[in-house]
Amino acid sequence: MAADDVATGLASDTLPRVIDLRSDTVTRPTAAMREAMMAAPLGDDVLGDEPTVRRLEAVVSELLGHEAALYVPSGTMSNQLAIRSVCEPGDEIIAHRDSHIIHYETGAPAALSGCMIQPLEGPGGLFEPAQVAAAIRHRDIHAPRSRMLVLENTHNRGGGTVWPPERFRACCEEGRRLGLHVHLDGARLMNAAVSLGVPATEFTRHVDTLSICFSKGLGAPVGSALVGPRTLIDRARRFRKQFGGGMRQSGLLAAACIHALEHHVSRLADDHANAKRLARGLAGVPGLRLQIAAESTPSNMVFVLVDESRGTAQDLCSQLRERGVLMIPMDPQRVRAVTHLDVSAGDIDRAIEAVRSVMR
Repeated sequence: MAADDVATGLASDTLPRVIDLRSDTVTRPTAAMREAMMAAPLGDDVLGDEPTVRRLEAVVSELLGHEAALYVPSGTMSNQLAIRSVCEPGDEIIAHRDSHIIHYETGAPAALSGCMIQPLEGPGGLFEPAQVAAAIRHRDIHAPRSRMLVLENTHNRGGGTVWPPERFRACCEEGRRLGLHVHLDGARLMNAAVSLGVPATEFTRHVDTLSICFSKGLGAPVGSALVGPRTLIDRARRFRKQFGGGMRQSGLLAAACIHALEHHVSRLADDHANAKRLARGLAGVPGLRLQIAAESTPSNMVFVLVDESRGTAQDLCSQLRERGVLMIPMDPQRVRAVTHLDVSAGDIDRAIEAVRSVMR
């Protein structure tokens, strides 16, 4: 199979449909979502009269139990706007060492806000309240100021892990007791809520600000939101413009996000079931080891470790690509597969057979 055919995802009479498990960001808008986009009334969001964006911001802030929301192009921008709106240069952010803001936001806390990060350890991207307390800097002119606590839910590099609500609450309460601004990186917040069968407010009511992404499991093409107090959101709106995130007739995109919130939340359970199906199929494959046991697969991600005697994560992904299955190497020996609305149970079975074929 030609690499270009797989890369474009094109099918022909001789090529089966590509199964893209690299990320849940690869989804395409459904027909119903496209119709909603085309029907959206439009204005100019930078000038403040974009009706569909205003509606999205009202819907998401009410859904998540906060005063206001700000629609932005990406989850990275949402997280960085929270940091910029709260912190000053020289401040320190406390976060897990595997957090998205450390690994996948191109050093933005330092570049855009002049902030350091104090990394915490803990399996699955989770930590304990005592670790938060231990990370606080003494009030001293020699030390940075501990200013923000960031929790990620679900936790990407942790394996799509979901915070237990009581542990999440305890960490947030400890952070606020210590004077920290508590921010939730909730890019896949709805996956966490659906996984536990609880409303998203089970998490959002404990934080000062949060980000939520619409272009991952929810299946919209573009966009995230920063949610929090109105005064902070007003401040963040100015920084959004400064960061180049002001958009004009963005109601086209906001309409897709509204549709996703109205129609694509409960179906996340299908993605979780498919991830567990994939994990079960890969369990016991010679040369591979699951990061999290199949029956404990927490959400829509499956991580597998490749035995060094069988090559690298990149080797496995390259061989799967030739068979029409796309996964992504996260580390030298670790591969990630993510399920989403464009992947069926039948696709999962095909992916399992492709992996087994490669590892024979």
